[in-house]
Amino acid sequence: MQKHLRALKPDKFADLIAMNALYRPGPLKYIPNFIKRKHGEEEITYDLPEMEEYLAETYGISVYQEQVMLLSQKLAGFSKGDADVLRKAMGKKIFALLQKLKPQFLEGCAKNGHDTKIAEKIWADWEEFAAYAFNKSHSTCYSVVAFHTGYLKANYPAEYMASVMTHNMNDIKKVTFFMDECRRMGIPVLGPDVNESQFKFAVNDKGEIRFGLGAIKGVGEGAVEAIINERTENGNFTSIFDLTKRIDLRAANRKCMESLAVAGAFDGFENSHRGQYFFDDGTGTFLEKAIKFGASAQSAENSAQVSLFGEASNVQLPEPVPPKCEKWGNIQALKAEKEVVGVYISGHPLDDFELVMERFCNIDLASLQTEEAKKSPGEYKFAGVISSVQHRMSKQNNPYGIFEIEDKQGSMEFRLFGEDYTKFRQYLDMEFFLYVRGVWKERRWGGNQADGVPPEKEFKINSMELLNEVLEKKTNSITITVPLNEVRPENISDLKAFLEEHPGSCKVNMRVMGMNGLSVDMHSKTMRVKPEQRLIYDIKDKLGLEVRLK
Repeated sequence: MQKHLRALKPDKFADLIAMNALYRPGPLKYIPNFIKRKHGEEEITYDLPEMEEYLAETYGISVYQEQVMLLSQKLAGFSKGDADVLRKAMGKKIFALLQKLKPQFLEGCAKNGHDTKIAEKIWADWEEFAAYAFNKSHSTCYSVVAFHTGYLKANYPAEYMASVMTHNMNDIKKVTFFMDECRRMGIPVLGPDVNESQFKFAVNDKGEIRFGLGAIKGVGEGAVEAIINERTENGNFTSIFDLTKRIDLRAANRKCMESLAVAGAFDGFENSHRGQYFFDDGTGTFLEKAIKFGASAQSAENSAQVSLFGEASNVQLPEPVPPKCEKWGNIQALKAEKEVVGVYISGHPLDDFELVMERFCNIDLASLQTEEAKKSPGEYKFAGVISSVQHRMSKQNNPYGIFEIEDKQGSMEFRLFGEDYTKFRQYLDMEFFLYVRGVWKERRWGGNQADGVPPEKEFKINSMELLNEVLEKKTNSITITVPLNEVRPENISDLKAFLEEHPGSCKVNMRVMGMNGLSVDMHSKTMRVKPEQRLIYDIKDKLGLEVRLK
């Protein structure tokens, strides 16, 4: 890495340092000019010729505090002490002190024969630049760090992101943000696994990031050490029984084992699923039985019983039979994951509604809260899951509701009063999946235009619907396009089987597309389907046919 850093040409590294310093609220607006001047697309100019000595390396743009200090001495005759006071005023954002130094600067410039108007312009630029101006030494250090992290992210992306998430393990919002970045980079982030996870986030042999066992609520460091040490010494665990027989069950108690099961840390075991571990047949859950089995096996081994003839006892305890029960649904599993880890790992509850959001939504919750969205008069449509609800009473004894909706990009709080609360109260329930339409409008109270304070905006909800009903309500028919050369008995039979698995009231049309672009539409008189996401995606992914909804 150091070799690559040393290989940078001095002028390129100087530009990197300057860009680092420019990327701040004050000088941020000069970045386009800096880039254009660097590439010769904009003329490099100086307010005064004397400024070229100190601004040439940054293409005529003031970037560092040191440049301002040197220029104040050269243009206005500031002493080194006065220049340092100016630096402090800029660094500490002491605007009152900057105003006090301004007359001294203007008088000094005039004394040295510089145009007062140009001096005023230079000072105005410096005042704006002073909001978060940076010194060159700090920018140099940060640029080296930026180069190092950029190099690591480019050449060791999975390891770098695992480290970043580890250092933010206690901040779930940041972990969620970095998980989204991993998905953007194409790096899979997998849930915890007793055979692969470390205490912290780590990268497996396939270049995938594994969630750390230490990130699971209720799983202490001692339990993680017990699991990892045993795994390292004697190999991977083959089943839940193998695990409970081998690890220290005093460190990994029942609560710890339940958290591991909920988080999916046992999902890698063959022929097992999360629902089994919590299935209770009246004599205890399967997980409790597995723990008791492990404790008994360890006790028998530790007792080292010897038979009457002096031979070691080799009695094998029978393993409890895993129960036959239904797997947890996607939403149930994801909800449980979030309870013990704080984030959705294996997916998102809204994954089951991708088609609805793609077809009927025009914004996500993160975008909905931007100033740009608030200025638009149009109606917004979005989908999400309710993550919190409060039903309250006002001082006038009127009921109202406060609730939060969450989607994949963010969350937002909403409030309902009066008739709106009465109208939509039925939808205000935890984990309800909703399709919402509404507009940003000026709040009736708040803001005072007479005093120059603009009125506040609030989001007015126009309608709410249950998300799982939207697709069927808004779809009258589906049209399946089949190429003429694919119209064969076996293909039609497969398509019919797909359709018959989803009976409903939606019409089914077929469009046969010929090689010459001509098509023939056919309509079924008897076939009716429910336009579910799984049906549409299966037809597209498994049969390779195009589907249109109308």
